[in-house]
Amino acid sequence: MYYLTTKIEDINRVGVTTAKRLKLLNIKTIQDLLYHFPFRYEDYSQITDIKDVQIGTSVNIIGQIELIQKKRSPHKKMYIVEALILDSNDNKIKAIWFNQPFIVKNIKIGDTVSLTGKISQDYTGPILKSPNYEKIYNKQTSPQGITPIYHLTANLTQKQISYLIKQVIDTVNSIEDFLPENIQKSQNFLSLPETIKAIHRPKDFNELEKARKRLAFDELFLTQLQSQIIKKDLKSNTSHSITFSEKETKKFVKSLPFKLTDDQKKSAWVILKDLEKSKPMSRLLEGDVGSGKTITSVIATLNVALNGYQSVIMVPTEILAIQHYESISKDLKDFNIEIGLFTRNKKIYNQQSTTKKKITEAIKNGAVDIIIGTHALIQETINFKNLALAIIDEQHRFGVEQRKTLINKSDNKNITPHLLSMTATPIPRSLALVIYGDLDISIIKEMPKNRKPIITNAVKENKRKEAYDFIRKEIKNGQQAFVVCPLIDESEKLEAKSVKEVFERLKKVFPSLKIAILHGKLKAKEKEKTMDDFLKNKINILVSTSVIEVGIDIPNSTIMLIEDADRFGLAQLHQFRGRVGRGKHQSYCFLFSDNNSEKVRERLSALEKYNNGLDLAKIDLKQRGPGEVYGINQKGFPEFKMANIFDHLLIKSAQDEAINLLKLNPNLENLPILKKRLDNWNKNIHLE
Repeated sequence: MYYLTTKIEDINRVGVTTAKRLKLLNIKTIQDLLYHFPFRYEDYSQITDIKDVQIGTSVNIIGQIELIQKKRSPHKKMYIVEALILDSNDNKIKAIWFNQPFIVKNIKIGDTVSLTGKISQDYTGPILKSPNYEKIYNKQTSPQGITPIYHLTANLTQKQISYLIKQVIDTVNSIEDFLPENIQKSQNFLSLPETIKAIHRPKDFNELEKARKRLAFDELFLTQLQSQIIKKDLKSNTSHSITFSEKETKKFVKSLPFKLTDDQKKSAWVILKDLEKSKPMSRLLEGDVGSGKTITSVIATLNVALNGYQSVIMVPTEILAIQHYESISKDLKDFNIEIGLFTRNKKIYNQQSTTKKKITEAIKNGAVDIIIGTHALIQETINFKNLALAIIDEQHRFGVEQRKTLINKSDNKNITPHLLSMTATPIPRSLALVIYGDLDISIIKEMPKNRKPIITNAVKENKRKEAYDFIRKEIKNGQQAFVVCPLIDESEKLEAKSVKEVFERLKKVFPSLKIAILHGKLKAKEKEKTMDDFLKNKINILVSTSVIEVGIDIPNSTIMLIEDADRFGLAQLHQFRGRVGRGKHQSYCFLFSDNNSEKVRERLSALEKYNNGLDLAKIDLKQRGPGEVYGINQKGFPEFKMANIFDHLLIKSAQDEAINLLKLNPNLENLPILKKRLDNWNKNIHLE
């Protein structure tokens, strides 16, 4: 008998190796497995004739195994299983599996099978790579119907995940439903056990939509509940009052090599007025990629420093932290302000690399006015002397628990720092006010003057040479290029281009150019040197993973080439594109994909047409099919698995229910299951 707390390795047919792979997906118990929701679904209720298959589309094929064999790959030292499938109309197609030698024992020549997967192509023509399969024992056996697709890790298959969930699905009945009964009834929701069962094994799209709606509501409701509680708490807190330093601020703005936009000026002024109050500011600064949010926030840190208090700026990645440190140090060089850098691998104080001990002492003594860093700032034993302002880049990566931790790091526990959050995630004002119920909103819509719209093209594979020729011409004129790939290492199974593979190919295509690699597995010093060399134009082409997604600013780079663009969400592609187009030269974005499905063509076409993030986000939502649940990167909100920022009615319902509940039960004292779930929610969604 299984329980929610049963360890994953105690499930039937889960060995030590499989357990390790599942733990890479944060699946350690049966409850974790049940909450590993599908990120999309394929409708395999219709059978496709082999003669009608199209490259890049997902299909369900039924046929007989005419030939099946296992062999070793000479290059990869892995097993490859190949099968030839014959349908009732005598059409044939090849199926291939990697590192699954057991398949030859499961299906034999003469077996009738249902194969589901995506159509690829090799030198022989259309093939099915790593399809899911089921034996059909009689004519009454139906195809797979609505098939859930889960996030995987190396050497795990969809079939394995589905098999494990099938074994433990009945344990959902012991899941406690934290949503009060009156809210369930008023919203006409399924119970939580029914919901989780339906999200994994939907009978039809109607039931799937009901399950999705309940899970999305749960996420929004918990977010709203926490926002309302924070709002209430903030009203009783006190903060440092920051006097506006008009003369110095004007001097700073005048020293900038560009003119602030009207939106930047308005946003900066509102922030400065907030800082003057003795009640803590809690504001969200929203602006599209490259709109100039950072320089707006620097105006606030300047005023805080001139008042004798400290500011902290936290960003998602070390690369971005280093870049911010260098650019802000340059911007504030005419002011007597000490700026420090603190990341897990790099510490700078007095413009020199230093030890953790020295910089933590300097921060504690108030010798550092502005501290820039990553989450290491709150994970390490750092205390501030008089922290007055916390600036968080990408609001959704920093939450309640971190905010509390930051407050407690100030020597004066009775003072709450002002909070300025920044995000490039495109959110309409009305929805942002609802999602971030505890924050006021400022929006920068204008782009800096003289910015040229980036020309974006979805390039077909047969036009690759022309694209390379164009890149060669741009680099000859002194410009630089980014090339982004989905993977670090090559993987036949995932069929996606890797940084290492593309790097080797580009060295042959551009033998006279300087090409470098950047990805998350490199050591901190290697990453720093690579970015520094790229910034100084010592590198012509930088081949990278999504590590360059947020904030990297290389004004001389005019080319962004994205391999396997279909594997990224629209929001992420827009972020990549935002790494170029920051200088005076015309910039270009090339999107490569061998996926010819209609959906992919529509998405890439949208990027060609629109340069505005909000337009793209709306298109992303419109393109969702019935019952389709998009993955994490599509939305830009890592804490939301199911909810989306444009589900206005559901967000409003969640807000209303949260407000009404807290009116009747402000401390949730009669709702212990909900209180416990809210505490767990805060811990899980914000400790990234």
